[in-house]
Amino acid sequence: MSQTPDPETATRDIADVAAVEVITTAAVHLMSAAAVKCGLSPDTEGRRGSDDLDLDEARKLITALAALVTASAPDIGNQHARSLRDGLRSLQLAFREASPFPDAPGEGPGEKFTGAVS
Repeated sequence: MSQTPDPETATRDIADVAAVEVITTAAVHLMSAAAVKCGLSPDTEGRRGSDDLDLDEARKLITALAALVTASAPDIGNQHARSLRDGLRSLQLAFREASPFPDAPGEGPGEKFTGAVS
C-alpha cells in the first residue's frame, strides 16, 4: 500500500529544484509525447510506432513545446535552449513529413513562435 507524500516534504523537495530543471523536464515530456504522436516511437514485436500517429494531438503538443521553448530561452541559458530548439525543429520536420497535406511554410505546429521551419 503506497502512502500519500507529506505536503510539507513535497513542497520542500520542489523548492530544491532549479527552475531550469523544471522547464527542461516539462519540455522533454512534451517532446516525448509529440514524438509518439508523430509516429516516431520504436516498433515492437506486436506494434508499430506509426500505430500511434495522431497529427491533431501532435500539433497541440508541438505548439505548446514551441511556446515554452521560445518564452523560456532567455532564462534557461543558451546550452539548454539550443538543445530544446534542435529537438523542437526535428519534431516540426517530422510532423511535416508525416502529414499527408503539409502546412504552408510558417503555418505548421509552433511556427507562429519559431518562424517557418524547412
